[in-house]
Amino acid sequence: MTSSGGITFITMNRLAATSAAALATMLMAALTASPPATAASNTATSSIAVDPATQIQMHVTANCDPAQNRCFFNTSANLLTPNGPTGFPGDTWARQTVTLRSNSQDVWQEAWYSAPAGTPRELKGANHNNVLSRMLKSLRDVEVSVTYFGGGPIERFTTDGDSVPTEWTTGLPAKGSDFIVCSQIQVVYGGVNLTTPSACAQTTF
Repeated sequence: MTSSGGITFITMNRLAATSAAALATMLMAALTASPPATAASNTATSSIAVDPATQIQMHVTANCDPAQNRCFFNTSANLLTPNGPTGFPGDTWARQTVTLRSNSQDVWQEAWYSAPAGTPRELKGANHNNVLSRMLKSLRDVEVSVTYFGGGPIERFTTDGDSVPTEWTTGLPAKGSDFIVCSQIQVVYGGVNLTTPSACAQTTF
């Protein structure tokens, strides 16, 4: 009985030691594993009333991906009706501005864009199905100007792009500064001539 109990005691000790070692290994792996890189995202919406039932809306999204040292933006304009968001009527003329900048005076934007979203990236300007666009660069910010001739679905009034915020002093990605995207749109159709307030999304890496 004593011998059998001793064997049982030794076996239980070995099992406990093995389990403790396995648990310690799992805990170390969990603590040392790098968390996946995630983008920091922010959205903003502005609107102006056309009538008591209808609004013109401007949506802006900004997000920065540390794995790519790059920030992305998306803007979209639409009419908000009692039946939900929709595009603009066929006689629409509209002009949108998108401004990319940082909260630091030592940062410039190396940017590209697509207008409408899904068309090839542009550095200067383009005309895609009567959506005319151009990019204007300054020392610290970038402005994308988009002019729409004719209406269409919301997708036609969507612009996206990306930028590498870069420090003037080092030439390196400016991960310590905020990335700010602001946009507004002037819309003219059927007796309507209105400009939305500027919608600004702000984020960082």
